[in-house]
Amino acid sequence: MLWKNSNTHYGSVSIILHWLMALVFIGVYACIELRELYPKGSDPREALKVWHFMLGLSILVLVAVRLYFKVTSPTPLIYPQPKQWQMISAKLGHLALYALMIGMPVLGWFILSAAGKPIPFFGLELPALVAKNKELASSLKELHETIGVLGYYLIGIHAIAALFHHYILKDNTLTRMLPRH
Repeated sequence: MLWKNSNTHYGSVSIILHWLMALVFIGVYACIELRELYPKGSDPREALKVWHFMLGLSILVLVAVRLYFKVTSPTPLIYPQPKQWQMISAKLGHLALYALMIGMPVLGWFILSAAGKPIPFFGLELPALVAKNKELASSLKELHETIGVLGYYLIGIHAIAALFHHYILKDNTLTRMLPRH
């Protein structure tokens, strides 16, 4: 398998990053949802929150690498080519996904900073982005949670669109992002 994208298929780097990010997203969402199973202040609950923070920041690192490969490699063409409105919808959907992948980790970093909490990242403690401000932290947390819920829908629409293209339109949208045999 080629490591860079071609005009017909995504390369191994893009494919690995795509599916790795899907797994990390699952981890981010699982950690924040599963924390509710434990009482406030308990070790398991705090550990899940820390993993949520670290995995969220990992998405920021991965999306930077992914964007590099996106701008330095061609985007494989879709055969047969979808209608113009579908291409525009796909571009807007991908733009929204990239905004989610960049915005949510940065927003989480701002929340922890404004709350005066440490920003853990796999043994490192990242610097605060803003001074401690409980009101700002509370407002940003509400925004983060709202966008997080919207993220569920956005990711779901992305997956449904890929399946629609594969099973209904019978084009190569999905197979471009699958490993070749």
